[in-house]
Amino acid sequence: MGKPNYSFQKRQREIAKQKKKEAKRLAKLAKKNSGDEDIENMDELDGEAVDLEDDDIDDDGETDDGAETDDD
Repeated sequence: MGKPNYSFQKRQREIAKQKKKEAKRLAKLAKKNSGDEDIENMDELDGEAVDLEDDDIDDDGETDDGAETDDD
């Protein structure tokens, strides 16, 4: 029986570690990018929510539920 080739096994382990590290890096990058999009979407929704609140106030300064606002 022949002698085991430890350097080949070591190189295979190193390649596997590099692939795992790269996959982890890409996953973190994708997670970070998807998080940025969520924040941008939240900003857009906040702007729409403010517009909807303004539409709830009638011309006479009362909200739809009959309560008056404090416009000075």
